[in-house]
Amino acid sequence: MALKTFVKLNSITNLTDARYGAGMYVNLLGFDLSGNTGNSITPDTFREITGWVSGVDFVGEFTHGSGLDLLEALKAYPSITWIEYDDFEGLRALIGSDYSLIYKVRLDDLADLEQEIVALLNEFEIVVHVVSEDNDLPESGLAAVKYLAKHTKVLLGTGITAENILGLVDDAGIFGISLTGGEEIKPGLKDLNELADILEKLETEE
Repeated sequence: MALKTFVKLNSITNLTDARYGAGMYVNLLGFDLSGNTGNSITPDTFREITGWVSGVDFVGEFTHGSGLDLLEALKAYPSITWIEYDDFEGLRALIGSDYSLIYKVRLDDLADLEQEIVALLNEFEIVVHVVSEDNDLPESGLAAVKYLAKHTKVLLGTGITAENILGLVDDAGIFGISLTGGEEIKPGLKDLNELADILEKLETEE
């Protein structure tokens, strides 16, 4: 069993999401390491969660407001192989490192992406992670995503439902999608219905 497209789960905070994602053959599990949000993960918690999963790569997620030296911070998370960052110049400085890179950008800012930046993203195989605070994908936004996807790899992280996921994967030209889990009701117990509905639509025989 496999998934029809590349999938990242964002800002993992609990073992339930991590094990479910790995069991569904997602490609990446993301962990917020910025230190300035409620989802930030300590090295101990990271080890406790990731020690129970296999067959998936791990992403260190950072924001420009973290004020951290990313490479220094990642020394405490040696099994991470990807970096996601929302600051292009900061990410650009990491080109040539041993990490695969993801540039996180808001849907509303796609129109302002300079062609030079898009060319660099494509040249160095930096994946663009498109997000939106209201989790919406209007027609104008979808058009911008489709245009960008013609020029570089796009990971769509907004406006995804069980009803539209197959159409987006087939028609938008995207590299993959990202999804976000949620907090546990109590340790080991949470509602995975929405996440499961989308991932199950993507299941395919290898």
